[in-house]
Amino acid sequence: MQQQSNSTIKRFFDWYLHASLHVALATTVLVQMTFYFCFLPFNIAITSLVFFGTVFSYNFIKYAQVIAKKKELTRFLKSIIVLSVISLIIALISFLFLDLKAQLLTVFFGLLCVLYVIPLAKSKTNLRNYAGIKIYIVSLCWAGVTTLLPIVNADQTIENDILFKFLQRFILTLILILVFEINDLKYDDIRLKTVPQTIGVLKTKYLIGLLLIPFYFLEFLKVNYYGNQWIINLILVSVIALFTYYANPNRSKYYTLFWVESIPVLWYLLIILFNTHYL
Repeated sequence: MQQQSNSTIKRFFDWYLHASLHVALATTVLVQMTFYFCFLPFNIAITSLVFFGTVFSYNFIKYAQVIAKKKELTRFLKSIIVLSVISLIIALISFLFLDLKAQLLTVFFGLLCVLYVIPLAKSKTNLRNYAGIKIYIVSLCWAGVTTLLPIVNADQTIENDILFKFLQRFILTLILILVFEINDLKYDDIRLKTVPQTIGVLKTKYLIGLLLIPFYFLEFLKVNYYGNQWIINLILVSVIALFTYYANPNRSKYYTLFWVESIPVLWYLLIILFNTHYL
């Protein structure tokens, strides 16, 4: 009975990860951080759009081509399709409640998502398969959706602080993707020319270390600087450095799919811990 229970929990956990619910949680907590640091009230439309939009877009990217080639769908793929359709409907409803400028920005990121999977005109290559470009597209989308979209929807001016936050999120996403690429080295098509494929695992880790420097010190350039942020970001940088150090192509998929993608959640929890008035 215990073994069956453990097996059920594992199947659900695997489904949770592969159905993109965990990565959606990561993007959503970054949005909540933007609300907090920019003194914005909680917005259900933005929150649900980002969460369910992430679920749909990630599943679309991961499974669209697989599903198109399958003659008979497995139970797992059927459940992913149902979840993705429901997520798309909720995301579209949420989209209707956004400001016009926020809607236009959402459409822009949505088009990037589509072009990421569907080949460009007169070409059989999508943006995902252009050598070296994938990490920048994903980083741009993560930083833009979690930072700029809430600001634009609230009709606030995009000042230097916002640009620093955007750049910080861009760098963070870039770092997390590089850790993913180290972990996925033996699975990735050589034609993708990922960073570890191009410069090697060790140099990629050195690159992550270099990127952690501006990620940390960008905090001190912000006008609205929070006193506890240097501690929070130092803890975060230390955790990322440890994940980077232990990353290698022989690690389990859980290493990145759960633990590495939990870093934004850890960041948010640290903010709550060090700023107990914000719950």
